[in-house]
Amino acid sequence: MIEAVGLTKRYGDKTAVYNLSFQVRPGAVTGFLGPNGSGKSTTMRMILGLDNPTAGHVTIGGYPYRRLPNAPRQVGALLDAKAVHGGRSARNHLLSLAQLSGIPARRVDEVLGVVGLHQVAGRRSKGFSLGMGQRLGIAAALLGDPQVLLFDEPVNGLDPEGILWVRNLMKSLAAEGRTVFVSSHLMSEMALTADHLIVIGRGQLLADMSVKDFISANSADFARVRTPDTEPQQREKLSAAITEAGGHVLPEQDGALRVTGLPLPRISDIAHDTGVRLWELSPHQASLEEAYMRMTQGAVDYRSTTDQKAGLQQPLPPDVQPPMPVPGQGQPGWYAPPPPQQGGQPFTVPQGAPQAPAGPYGAPGAPAANPYAQAAPQAPQAPAAPPAAPPTAPTASDVTKPEDAR
Repeated sequence: MIEAVGLTKRYGDKTAVYNLSFQVRPGAVTGFLGPNGSGKSTTMRMILGLDNPTAGHVTIGGYPYRRLPNAPRQVGALLDAKAVHGGRSARNHLLSLAQLSGIPARRVDEVLGVVGLHQVAGRRSKGFSLGMGQRLGIAAALLGDPQVLLFDEPVNGLDPEGILWVRNLMKSLAAEGRTVFVSSHLMSEMALTADHLIVIGRGQLLADMSVKDFISANSADFARVRTPDTEPQQREKLSAAITEAGGHVLPEQDGALRVTGLPLPRISDIAHDTGVRLWELSPHQASLEEAYMRMTQGAVDYRSTTDQKAGLQQPLPPDVQPPMPVPGQGQPGWYAPPPPQQGGQPFTVPQGAPQAPAGPYGAPGAPAANPYAQAAPQAPQAPAAPPAAPPTAPTASDVTKPEDAR
């Protein structure tokens, strides 16, 4: 389990992440979404101990990454697939990582087979395509058979077959009780892969809920109703009855009706009671992409002139920037951790966490939520939090972009 509490990161006068709190639970694929420059890469770097937070803390299984015993065998990550010595072959690259972490050499060939690079294992990585480099990066993340996995844009450069393979891989890893945290800009893939979403904008939390709840909270569900085209009076009759029952009816260009405010069974009953035949009665919901665009349109820092002409919302000037909204608060699946306290402790791991199957290097039945309990029975005291962050949220001009944060 990954837990972030009050996470803040500043680079000089620039704020990349501001008071960010969330949990990534085992047994599910958690998608990490946000516009360019929202702080996703910075957050992942803080999780892995590559950057120190200015305030707050983040733990994996209850411990900071740097205090995990043999961390590469506990946590696997893909942040930059190009971080490979081009003169080394795929096998030698993985073999060097395995030797540094005390992983048996036989595991190298296992993961090469998993990612489909076994036939090119002897080729130098500088000759690899973008997709092959991604597969090699995924192999490195899987090398230690870890319980916690982080992937930043894992399908970048992959063909459709490769994208499907990554999707199935993420789901299978989560089904084994592992913690899987995936950052991506492909909404269609997140809709098919993720079970839960964490959405940030300008370094702040926008949503932390299931995919279904996220779409419902950021779109208007409606029912599409169609009556026989040759009987317009039937449509008018049904429209009046639905309005009388408390529904809202809007005509569509093809003659159908868009109904909101009533469930489908109720609409069917009204049509039956009024003697109106239906040609269509179907539920409609926005896609994840539409819901995401609606939520984050005010947190996008770069707009083309074409967007301006189309009337898309622009970021407000820094002096009038409102606090970020938090859609979905109070709905099922909403999670709001307490604010960080001076000298506070990480969250305790809930009892009854799902059990992960034993890997080739792990003890059987190790709890997926805290696979490090036996190796480090005493949780170290968390360092005292720095002075509280200013009450005002960072403005658009204060937020660093990924290329700056890296």
